[in-house]
Amino acid sequence: MSKPNLQRDGGSNANRMALLIGTVIAAVLIALALFTRHGNGNTQAQTFDLTGRPVLGRADAPVTMIVFEDYKCPVCKGFDEEDLPTLKSKYIDTGKVKMVAMAYPFLAQNFGLSDDDSTRASVAAKCMARQGTEKFWAYHHALFRGQQDEKTVWATEEALQDLAGTIDGVDTAAFNTCLKDQATLKEVNDDKAQGDKAGVNGTPSVYVNGRYIANFHADALGQAIEDAQK
Repeated sequence: MSKPNLQRDGGSNANRMALLIGTVIAAVLIALALFTRHGNGNTQAQTFDLTGRPVLGRADAPVTMIVFEDYKCPVCKGFDEEDLPTLKSKYIDTGKVKMVAMAYPFLAQNFGLSDDDSTRASVAAKCMARQGTEKFWAYHHALFRGQQDEKTVWATEEALQDLAGTIDGVDTAAFNTCLKDQATLKEVNDDKAQGDKAGVNGTPSVYVNGRYIANFHADALGQAIEDAQK
């Protein structure tokens, strides 16, 4: 019987340990990336100034759901198309909750794009809100339907104007003027500043009665809404 090759066995153990450590590090990095994109560490209820912000649902609904979004965000598009319809039918239309839309444009800057169309799209949505709540929500959904790749500049002034023209009853001249209004840009910046203060660092970020809800899918938010009514 030959003696075991201790040097070879030691090397094998070292390789296995290195592989294990590498796997753990990779898992931690993935978790941190997901946390940074979609979550924050705040567990305390936050306060927001919602004056003049677009509301979906009854103004006297007992629960308030605040949603920070970027119109270039594909996850926000998924929320708007897949989760919001369920939330609307079960909780918004039944008067249990009202949803307040808040702007959090950041992706164009994150990707270092030559033009900040994240902010421009949010400004356009604010401009549509000036023409009425129903027009705002129609335009809000249309922006997500028309969303293109997040790493390209697609929310140009012309594209936003063309899209506005598809909304019934829009005063296009007033909308076009509003796009260049610094007061409208300030409204967007105010939304983002409130989000930053509350710890928003990704979109969509959802708060139910001021409390951040990490899981923004319909079932989890539904439970949060039910809990908030107790």
